Amino acid sequence: MAEVLAQATAFKRLFMWRMVFVLAGGMFLDGYILGIVGPVAGSLTADLGLSTVWEGLIAAGPLFGIFFGSPVGGWAADKFGRKPLFLMDMALFVIASGMQFFVDSPGLLFVVRLLMGVAIGMEYSVGWPLMSEFAPANLRGRLMGVTLVAWYAGFMIAYALGYWLVNATSLGWRTILGTSTLLAVVLFLTRFGLPESPRWLWNQGRADEAKAIAHKYMQHAAEMSDVEHEDTRKGTFGMLFSSQYWRATLFVSMFWFCAVAPYFAIATFADTVLQQYGLSGGLAGGVGLSAVALAAVVLTVLLIDKVGRRVLTVPPQWVCAALLAVIGLWGGAPPVVVLVLFLAFSFFNAMYNTLTGVYPGEVFPTEVRCVGTGFAAAVSRIGAGTGTFLLPWAMANLGPAVSMLIASGIALVGAALSQWLAPETKGKSLTETAAGLSH
Repeated sequence: MAEVLAQATAFKRLFMWRMVFVLAGGMFLDGYILGIVGPVAGSLTADLGLSTVWEGLIAAGPLFGIFFGSPVGGWAADKFGRKPLFLMDMALFVIASGMQFFVDSPGLLFVVRLLMGVAIGMEYSVGWPLMSEFAPANLRGRLMGVTLVAWYAGFMIAYALGYWLVNATSLGWRTILGTSTLLAVVLFLTRFGLPESPRWLWNQGRADEAKAIAHKYMQHAAEMSDVEHEDTRKGTFGMLFSSQYWRATLFVSMFWFCAVAPYFAIATFADTVLQQYGLSGGLAGGVGLSAVALAAVVLTVLLIDKVGRRVLTVPPQWVCAALLAVIGLWGGAPPVVVLVLFLAFSFFNAMYNTLTGVYPGEVFPTEVRCVGTGFAAAVSRIGAGTGTFLLPWAMANLGPAVSMLIASGIALVGAALSQWLAPETKGKSLTETAAGLSH
């Protein structure tokens, strides 16, 4: 009997590691396709004759794709289940990523990267909810936060690898962009055989299946028991704006928007931004900002289930708003001071950005968990896409100071909103966390 119990425990632990791998892999791909653009921007511009408009569109294409893919994917995952969407999104990514090898015009490259964004958007809307529905409460924040570690690692590795491939090899930009295809194929294959969410099954009235999967894959009896507290009502998109859930929708959407808008704009064009302040960009600048951000995410993941969510969400946003304001207002600051301020911004911004991968899966109930996450992701990508698209224009026409003050204002709005609404969900069951912002 003891041996059977040990085998079951080992199986469940292995399953959770597999879940972490496939979910983190999806986030790694998202960071990778965004980070790989910066190093090849010069050859892209020269080969395709890109205008600044096309340059911004191609960089922001995946972000706009997420805007469409995440709410549609979320709706489908709540209606048809998490499992089929989890395979479909990676299949689409494999196809779109492979198409990068054959693009021959700015328009086609934009469309291909838009499709990749649609796939990533679907991944956002189903991946984090699926992890939250399997993870034990005492480790849920850490396990979901690991996916953000993968995102920043993907962005940094892509930037470094792209920079090296551009300068040390004769590979063309098509091949460099297409390097994401191999990992996408691996992730697609490893997703076969994953189970459906027991919480979704219970919500659909399929209690026996839900109990069987919960017993087979969940590690703690409390988590299995909590599945039986799920409602069996069907979710709708309109429920996100009902009197019961509008606070959760407002908080998650706008917190995410204000967290990513400044970061995406500055990190994607790190080389350009740093040069505007008299700093050498290149590999050291782009990778430096990403490396600092990665360190902050790792620290946040280690702390999140110990110190809680709010302390890692609210204070860092006030700090980032102040840092960007100082950069914007101190026009004659020495370059080394500006660099330190940018690195500090990257660190604190990454801390609360980690929570954008945790809160959505916790504050929405099962019947709208995926569509709520998808809607929030779409709203966030309006900010990220617009910031990435407009930053080159703003730096050229408004100047660095005004551009940084606008970014500071966005961070300030996020800080005030989180001060008001950010809940504390540490150690609570999903039933409890989903009730936190419901009235």
